[in-house]
Amino acid sequence: MVGGEEYLTNSLVLGFMAEGQVRGVVVLAPLSEASWEIKNIAVSPNHQGRGLGKALLRAALDLCKDRSVQEVWIGTGNSSLSQLALYQKMGFRMMEIVRDFFSQHYAEEIVENGIPCRDMVRLVLRFTVE
Repeated sequence: MVGGEEYLTNSLVLGFMAEGQVRGVVVLAPLSEASWEIKNIAVSPNHQGRGLGKALLRAALDLCKDRSVQEVWIGTGNSSLSQLALYQKMGFRMMEIVRDFFSQHYAEEIVENGIPCRDMVRLVLRFTVE
């Protein structure tokens, strides 16, 4: 596969379809039996800002709970301000910064919100045992 997408071979993909078209997807990959990672959340540009990303994230977390996963990881760019806000509102906590991740893995510079996207912020949500 091209672009480091080898994780797709052992991932679960959840999608939202409306009117016969995919509007959004979330991709989950197991890191271990107890730890999974959300590798990607994508919502079509025409459907952003309507809560679809949040709904996909909730569905992914529910699936992980159903499978007795103990923690879920997610990463995003330092410049992805709305994603960082959403993930924290959903209970994720910042755990680490992978410096220069985007600078090293993407040929074209990424700029969001007027901020160069260089570093990956990794967050984790740990489920409490009931």
